[in-house]
Amino acid sequence: MRKITSVVFDIGGVLIDWNPRHLFRKVFKTEEEMEWFLANICTYEWNVQQDGGKLFSVATAELQARFPEYSDKIALYYGRWEEMLDGEIEGTVKIFRKLKSAGMPLYALSNWSHEAFPVAYNRYDFMKEFDGLVVSGYEKLLKPDHAIYQVLMKRYSINPAESVYIDDNKPNAIAAGELGFNAIHFSSPDQLRGELALLGLEV
Repeated sequence: MRKITSVVFDIGGVLIDWNPRHLFRKVFKTEEEMEWFLANICTYEWNVQQDGGKLFSVATAELQARFPEYSDKIALYYGRWEEMLDGEIEGTVKIFRKLKSAGMPLYALSNWSHEAFPVAYNRYDFMKEFDGLVVSGYEKLLKPDHAIYQVLMKRYSINPAESVYIDDNKPNAIAAGELGFNAIHFSSPDQLRGELALLGLEV
């Protein structure tokens, strides 16, 4: 096994607890109504389009035209986007800081809108500690497309065989593995700690 010389983190769902339910639980009276709305109107797939560079204003107007009866609630998705952020995932941030203090180069590869990313970047101190970041909204590329991983590898001279890639989205972790990364499908800080130990990183 080759020595690990860098670690790449996804951000949302790994280091930051981002979830639209944090906002929409305040909006809908029941979980059932909320889940239907997120499964059928403001879907994961719709949000990912904005992660790829589509403007919030355009995406919102298009969706409101399709579902005028939900116009007010669609407007909230990006109008109150910050309320979807519910703090750091403390266990993972602790791992991040231990790796950082040990001198490990740390990078981020995230599907995130260029309109929203600065909010999170300014809110969470650890975000300034990355040695490099690649964010989909700026690159106009999305995981799991191999092209965005290759941007990361080329920009920061990362050798995937000597790097760990961590993501809570399984297709994104699989894509990293296809490119030669030591890929970890994240489910919890404890699980991550155990998998890093198997790769020789004690955190």
